[in-house]
Amino acid sequence: MERVILHCDLNSFYASVEELYHPESRGKPIAVGGDVDARHGIILAKNQPAKKTGIQTGEALWQAKLKCPDLIIYKPNYPRYMLFSQRVRGIFHDYTDLIEPFGLDEAWLDVTGSGIYGTGEQIADILRQRIRSELGVTASVGVSFNKIFAKLGSDLRKPDYTTIISRDNYRQLVWPLSCGELLYVGRSSQRKLAENGIETIGQLAQASPALLRKLLGKWGEMLWSFANGYENSPVARYDSSEIVKSIGNSVTCYRDLATEQDLDIVMYVLAESVASRLRDHGFLCRLVSISLRTNDLLCFSRQMTVEPTNLASEIMKAVRELYRNNYHWEKPLRSVGVRAGKLIGEESGRQLSLFVDEQIRQKEGRLERVIDDIRSRYGFYSIRRLSTLLDQPLSSFDPKGEHVIFPESYF
Repeated sequence: MERVILHCDLNSFYASVEELYHPESRGKPIAVGGDVDARHGIILAKNQPAKKTGIQTGEALWQAKLKCPDLIIYKPNYPRYMLFSQRVRGIFHDYTDLIEPFGLDEAWLDVTGSGIYGTGEQIADILRQRIRSELGVTASVGVSFNKIFAKLGSDLRKPDYTTIISRDNYRQLVWPLSCGELLYVGRSSQRKLAENGIETIGQLAQASPALLRKLLGKWGEMLWSFANGYENSPVARYDSSEIVKSIGNSVTCYRDLATEQDLDIVMYVLAESVASRLRDHGFLCRLVSISLRTNDLLCFSRQMTVEPTNLASEIMKAVRELYRNNYHWEKPLRSVGVRAGKLIGEESGRQLSLFVDEQIRQKEGRLERVIDDIRSRYGFYSIRRLSTLLDQPLSSFDPKGEHVIFPESYF
């Protein structure tokens, strides 16, 4: 039986939710981002009027203001977005339990066995209608025989459309598109492909797998299979009890980071925030990752496994190792992030190591919990590490105050 896969994408999700809570802004250009005065943030979402002015997701707030002086910017309210996301998934559950979230505002659904509700297209239309009438936001849905093409379908027409990409029409609909439209083709890969005359998905599909492997390694062959419609990974079964997969925090700094000292200051503040939230929720992490965005908005990320921990000192040690081994300062950095993943409960414990002084480690744990307590009583800035005061403006942000637990697929 041919699989029927849907990809549902909530249109301008954050901005659409904010419009519901700020009806006076409906019809005006609005965006969701950080603190425009402090330069803490980028455009996370924008509505259609803002999009028409040329504002792009990911650009700096001050740049967006230059394009649209009347732009209304709301700070992100992640608990609110999480609530709406969960309600949307509740609607999905009425039709299938094969639901794989892809961030807060997107998800794949396998409705192959849901024929009682209609065809894939009919179910997609029902979902759009229910999301619009019950929650007040809109969604675009792609319907296809695999996840990659379903995702492409939801991107093709917005807002509030259903797009079908079938085995009969995918060459006409998909192949003329730029390679950059294909999921997992980043700027670097797109540039390498274009340098070799491969600019469309159709050209990618018809290219030699050996050439693609030479250009992009094993990933080149994977992209070739995506372009030809050979992707067949299953849609995971959603378990709401497993929504918490990682804890992460990022910041766009008031100025570009030009030295390792700059990066060290900001990363330590982020590492403290992540560690504190791990302790708040009784987690240890077994994975630490960093994300770096240069001042021309190119992204870079690396990760490494660690012994289970929720200590800022140990998270920061991993963070330093990651950026010192992998980033060589060709360009300044605009925004950075730290994430703790592969979470386990504190009650799971950790295996003792011959190379770690457990008494010192326990002492560090007690110290960090005391710091947590002081900050909870007197505010984040009541106690700070001396190293972060080397450049006080760089470290003068409260990451935990803007912190949120994200699903794993958000990153």
